[in-house]
Amino acid sequence: MISLCNVGCMDFEGLDGEREISTHVDDWRDEVIYQLMVDRFANGDRGNDYRVDLSAPARYHGGDWRGVEDNLDYLSDLGVTALWISPIVKNVETDAGVDGYHGYWAQDLTMLNPHFGDLASLRRMIDAAHARGIKVILDIVTNHMGQLFYYDINLNGQADERVEGNGTTSQVKAINEYDPDFDSRGIQAFTSLGEAGPAPIIFQRDAATNHMPPSQSVLRNAWAYNRRGRVWSYDIPEQVEKGDFPGGLKDLNTLDPRVQEVLISSFVRWVELADFDGFRIDTLKHVEHEFWQVFAPEVRRRLAERGKTKFFMFGEAFDGRNETVGPYTLPGEVDSAFFFPQHFQVFRDVFQDGAPTTQVANLFQVRDESGLYGTQPQDGGIGVAPNHALVNFIDNHDVARFKYNRDDDAALENALLFLFTEDGIPCVYYGTEQGFRGGNDPANREDLWSSGYNTNHRTFRWISRLSKLRRGYPALTRGEVHFTWVTDRVADETDAGILAFERRAGDAGDGYALVVINTSATHTSRTEFEGSAMAVELPGGTVLVDVLDPSGPQYPVASDGTLAIDVPATSGKILIPQSQVKAGL
Repeated sequence: MISLCNVGCMDFEGLDGEREISTHVDDWRDEVIYQLMVDRFANGDRGNDYRVDLSAPARYHGGDWRGVEDNLDYLSDLGVTALWISPIVKNVETDAGVDGYHGYWAQDLTMLNPHFGDLASLRRMIDAAHARGIKVILDIVTNHMGQLFYYDINLNGQADERVEGNGTTSQVKAINEYDPDFDSRGIQAFTSLGEAGPAPIIFQRDAATNHMPPSQSVLRNAWAYNRRGRVWSYDIPEQVEKGDFPGGLKDLNTLDPRVQEVLISSFVRWVELADFDGFRIDTLKHVEHEFWQVFAPEVRRRLAERGKTKFFMFGEAFDGRNETVGPYTLPGEVDSAFFFPQHFQVFRDVFQDGAPTTQVANLFQVRDESGLYGTQPQDGGIGVAPNHALVNFIDNHDVARFKYNRDDDAALENALLFLFTEDGIPCVYYGTEQGFRGGNDPANREDLWSSGYNTNHRTFRWISRLSKLRRGYPALTRGEVHFTWVTDRVADETDAGILAFERRAGDAGDGYALVVINTSATHTSRTEFEGSAMAVELPGGTVLVDVLDPSGPQYPVASDGTLAIDVPATSGKILIPQSQVKAGL
């Protein structure tokens, strides 16, 4: 048994055996991330198939770490170089007819979820991934635990879904003691005589559903939680940071140093035990900035002492506002965030709904010039400024899939073309490569095995090709973005829907790429309007080759440094100077 007793005793029962951990990445901008939900990716071990119900989308379906290991060649063929897996810790088993298959209902931070395997199978999967050059990122939650206790509002010692009585300020009825509405004072008890002070919390003890107190002593104390009840307005900062997540997920008191130490020690220990390469951090905006200013530097420091550097920490702030997302990447906090503003303003508005491409350039200007995003690498971090290491995604497990809203292969492939050629780190949600079309949670969490892992699917082949080109041309990973043509025209104009940008300079050396995309679904568009053609940063006479169609036409730059080319509807080109084109890519 391994014990960590910095703050209370943290027992990692049965997880004996130290291992060497090391740095497996050079530059995270070179990576292609693939997000998967372990329970839905592949079932490699029928021995852990208990409580499996394939007929219900919100139940366990049987995927496990052995299944991931068995399909690493599939991921390599797709072009994946970094794998983000769903949380690994033991969860509340089931609640209100929904299972904790996703991993976000932690019950014990020191134990593994037995549905997915044991430590040996987790290590085998990670070692096998590393042997293929694939890094592994662990999904973690610091904001909350699962529904571990209820508020004894009427002081009767049992969990009630309806509480009646007269408080001192209003009559209260129909309160669910597992999930009461937010109260800035903290959830209050009351009886027929009036309010009776803060409501006690009572931990559940139901082994069948794993509604049990955590093993770590700190997390069995009331002061370890904020105890203010469920968020009902995401526009009120106090609720966002202090409120329980809907469904009774209990918000941790992340400003308490004892809670901070438990979280840091627990998650660092999983890296030490299994050799993960990064953290994807859930519910970033629901935790105070002061926490991240402690957590991120301390995680980096402890792992560096063990020989692991460039450990990538990026978080999910589910919000379309740069003012919300960006500040978590400022000095002293995380390395990166999911670029949710881009998900809404670019992939949804432009590529899905046909909005003007000026939105793309405007968003990048905010990213780089507003001061909202970090523009210098974090001390001890990945060595890349956050504004150039944002994790870009089209869709994920919390939003409907692209094809649910626009079932158009060409439109999806156009969006993928931008994803793989823009600045930042591309992240592909599992099943995209198989054309999955699921709506909102849980419909967007399909079983991948239903596809037969078809490596001949057109989108699989497209992603594989884009990934190969991205890795083959440094300009596509490390060059700065310079927009050469965006337009507010979306109708019949000659340039309607054109989005064009160069990738050059920066850390790309003399590498150069010009990406031209036509988002118009109705007609061929041209990089020219009313006699004015697109200017590029190349000398006249330079010949460009579309590496997506290397045997097709070549494109010479005019003597005045302009380039006017036609791009068919819902398609694009990656243009590389002929002198830089690499055979076999």
